Amino acid sequence: MAGYYGGVDVGAAAIKSAVINQEKEVLGFAVKKTTTNLGELAETAFSEALEAASLKKDDVDYIIATGFGRDNVTFAGEMRTELSCHAKGGYHYFKYLKKPMAIIDIGGQDNKIIKLDSQGKMTNFKMNRKCAAGTGAFLEEIAHKLDVPLDKMDEYARKATKDIVLGSFCTVFTSTEILGMIKEGETKENMVKGALISVAKRILEMEILGGVIILTGGVIGHNPLIAEILEKQLNVDVHIPPNPQIIGAFGASLLALERHPDRS
Repeated sequence: MAGYYGGVDVGAAAIKSAVINQEKEVLGFAVKKTTTNLGELAETAFSEALEAASLKKDDVDYIIATGFGRDNVTFAGEMRTELSCHAKGGYHYFKYLKKPMAIIDIGGQDNKIIKLDSQGKMTNFKMNRKCAAGTGAFLEEIAHKLDVPLDKMDEYARKATKDIVLGSFCTVFTSTEILGMIKEGETKENMVKGALISVAKRILEMEILGGVIILTGGVIGHNPLIAEILEKQLNVDVHIPPNPQIIGAFGASLLALERHPDRS
């Protein structure tokens, strides 16, 4: 066997793929925006990860798919839940702390809080699916309303001169609230930071948090200021793993390594 393993995470906002070796090192990864034809996009994302790793699909011993669209990854050996893959990927980087931890994945359409014991076993989880507030879709709407590039929101927020608290829970109502602030002459920088504060606030409303806090997902990858906001609110260290957007795909590849018959 070649000793390479793959993971594909088909999310609502993006499709992520990763390839690792037996030493659990990420050799290549790719991220593609989720549109139509999930199966074709998954193929493309995995092909790009292989290219980045200078590998071919035949070199990969086992592949696991996860995410809401995992059933569309026909080339995967099996499917696993998002919770198990994010737990595996997040725990990997911080298991040296040997403490219970909460992995918070801020996704495009929902947020997940996964609680683990010191050995990495899942003890509890919560998911926010009722509203897009506090997710990537929420920030995308605010960025559009303020005419701010989505990948520049963190940069704008760091130039804010004050903290603004957005009172509305619903994304639609928040958009209306933003319009009122624009009318009053509020700066883009302050409003963008208010949106990031709102993301942190939604997370804090989901669950009582303590111990080791780990943030994953594309939102935190582009907006690390959210971690700093949560640190201030919780008075604890908040950790971000390498390449936080691909943690689900990375976790799937770790499970593929464990699942492969030669590794069992």
